[in-house]
Amino acid sequence: MGNLFTSLLNAANAMSVYNRQLATIQNNVTNANTPGYARQVQNVEAMPFQLDQGLPGGVKAGDVQSTRSEYAEQSVRRQTSLFGAAGQKAADLAQIEPLFDLADNSGIAGSLNLLFQSFSQLSINPSDAVARQSVIDRASDLAHAFNYTASALAQAANNADDQTRSQISAINALTRQIADLNSARRADARSASDPGVDAQMHSLLEQLSELADISVLQQPDGTISVFLGGQTGLVIGTHQYDIQADFTGPQTAVLDASGKDITAQISAGKLKGLLDEKNDLIPGYLSDLNTLAQNVADQVNSKLAAGVDANGASPTVDLFSYDASLGAAATIGVTAITPDQIAAASAGAPGGNGNALDLAALGSAKLINGYTFTQYYGNLGARVGRDVAAAKDQNATQQSLLSQARSLRDQISGVSLDEEAMLLLQVQRAYQAAGKLVSVINSITDALMAAVQA
Repeated sequence: MGNLFTSLLNAANAMSVYNRQLATIQNNVTNANTPGYARQVQNVEAMPFQLDQGLPGGVKAGDVQSTRSEYAEQSVRRQTSLFGAAGQKAADLAQIEPLFDLADNSGIAGSLNLLFQSFSQLSINPSDAVARQSVIDRASDLAHAFNYTASALAQAANNADDQTRSQISAINALTRQIADLNSARRADARSASDPGVDAQMHSLLEQLSELADISVLQQPDGTISVFLGGQTGLVIGTHQYDIQADFTGPQTAVLDASGKDITAQISAGKLKGLLDEKNDLIPGYLSDLNTLAQNVADQVNSKLAAGVDANGASPTVDLFSYDASLGAAATIGVTAITPDQIAAASAGAPGGNGNALDLAALGSAKLINGYTFTQYYGNLGARVGRDVAAAKDQNATQQSLLSQARSLRDQISGVSLDEEAMLLLQVQRAYQAAGKLVSVINSITDALMAAVQA
């Protein structure tokens, strides 16, 4: 009877263990699509079998083990940060690219050509008032094209600032949630191994990594420490530290909780993409645009000043004006010059077309770093195009690398419904076998009891 009772006890204990396995499988299937969830495994341990020492064998439930790989998580977070920077830059630069369309007749390239064509037309009939007015009109069109492009670049910079504010607010909100989870983990050690809390923590970390590059350290007390760029603490234990943006200077700076500039520590994430746009790319485009606008205005004004107007007098009014301190492209405009003040003639031949010919020749003269005005603008447009193409290529590459990193993580710790289904069948069969053993023991016991009573 003792062996029967021992077998019954082992079978009942095994059924309890299998119940726990079934619960773990159910939890995995339920959370298969939960962000940050890692597959859980209910370990089953064999009990020692030595009857002479009173050890009947059987099985017992061990710890529930997470399949999460911190190496895989770190790889996903790194690729997520790089993808965030590339995606941000590609999306924003794609909106800037149309500003430098070389085929747009109403843009800077087309307006430049039309201005110098108007000087050429003036040279054909220098006394024609309509031709003189056409020069003023084309100059106004060019000034408006410069103004529009400069304004659009300034708006792109403002948009980058607005997005920077938004991303920093999101970073601070995520780190506050991480600190709150740390508090819960420290207050209850069991929550550190809770798969739901663990999934929430890693989901927050992945969201955070898309915004900025972070380093994550697991502490002995179960809390998570998060460092921006591997240096500045965002979350340490239960304490969270805000970062902020400083827009007071010409370039955007990111400051830590103590006001220290930590911009250089940010090497990836959407925040990095925004900082690159605001601090490097857009100022570079605007600088070249200002150089072009200033050179066009100075060269045309200088050449006009060397001629004589329709009245045979030296010009006293420039065609273009601008404020270099505020940016030539943004402020360039046409003065109150009148058609008769356009100096079409050269000083040595009043009433002629010598100066108009010289003005038309400016369009093909290499006056900026060995380039014509149109070539210089074309180089600027080509640079923008290369930056956009590079950003798109980088975005596609990082998207592929991120997919690979996530695929590797899924292979290690993701929930496979097929695998869970196979395991479910195995556990069900084991459970049925244990149940059959209980049924057989019950029948034997009934037979023995009947024999004893007889």
